[in-house]
Amino acid sequence: MQSGEYWIGLGDIHDDTARIGDIPGLRQAAGVILSGDLTIGGSVKQAERVMHAVSACNPNIFAQIGNMDRMDVTGYLEANGWNIHVKARELAPGIGIMGVGTSTFTPFGTPSEFPESRIAEWLDEAYRAAMPYRRLILVSHTPPFNTDCDRISCGTHVGSRAVREFIEEHQPDICLCGHIHEARGVDMVGRTTVINTGAFSSGGYAVIRNSGRRLRAELQLL
Repeated sequence: MQSGEYWIGLGDIHDDTARIGDIPGLRQAAGVILSGDLTIGGSVKQAERVMHAVSACNPNIFAQIGNMDRMDVTGYLEANGWNIHVKARELAPGIGIMGVGTSTFTPFGTPSEFPESRIAEWLDEAYRAAMPYRRLILVSHTPPFNTDCDRISCGTHVGSRAVREFIEEHQPDICLCGHIHEARGVDMVGRTTVINTGAFSSGGYAVIRNSGRRLRAELQLL
């Protein structure tokens, strides 16, 4: 990976792929990172339609499920070489990506919700595989707790404490997240840039750049 190349990150597509092709530079990007919620409570059939739309623009995909996707979607992503849920993969020499999809419990009983203890176990498992990488992107569908990226409309913070603790301890360069649509924004936890792209139907996406010495993330809108 040469200095200056970039990846596009987005999430919470929820079956709505109409604007995928409108993302500037998507076809030229080194890859596409999907933080979760490909569907609205959907299984493999629905996820296939979303992934077909994305791969038609850029086939180099790193993806995981969110709380709205059924668990069998992970197997479909794995079979196609796209899955990052509880895994680490190399983006470029010295640069890795690790993922933890699903979410903590919500009031809505969505298909893939788990306790904080399970999220913490998955983070530890993925990080063991990611340790060789000097630079690291954490893709967590659920934002870290107590940031500008996990606040619902009434002002309450509803993010994951396990994700927050992981970031505080390990300080990945970037945490790409979603899940809380109204909390689209950017914040910092120590040296880690946390970026929530919000619901893709509202036009949010991230551009993650390799500057040679570090990774930088910017929030963009269509």
